[in-house]
Amino acid sequence: MTRVSVLLLLAVMASAMLMVHSQYESRRLYTALHKALAEARQLETEHQRLQVERRAQATPLRVERLARDKLHMRMATPAITQWVTDDGAAPPTARGAP
Repeated sequence: MTRVSVLLLLAVMASAMLMVHSQYESRRLYTALHKALAEARQLETEHQRLQVERRAQATPLRVERLARDKLHMRMATPAITQWVTDDGAAPPTARGAP
């Protein structure tokens, strides 16, 4: 009878240890899930902020101002337009810089 009692005691102890381990693992995973969800919310907020910033950076007025100020570009006008033919040579009546 003592052998059966010892075996039952060992089975109960093993079962208790497995239950404690599974509860610990469950809590650890629950905490990791909430950390991941918080990080996902933070990343979504950052993504939305960057989308707004990208839209603000790409406005036509800003692009035109940067092209004019930093790249020294100007709007094409007939006075500075040079026409070329299919062979790449400028026609004799072309206006603009040679």
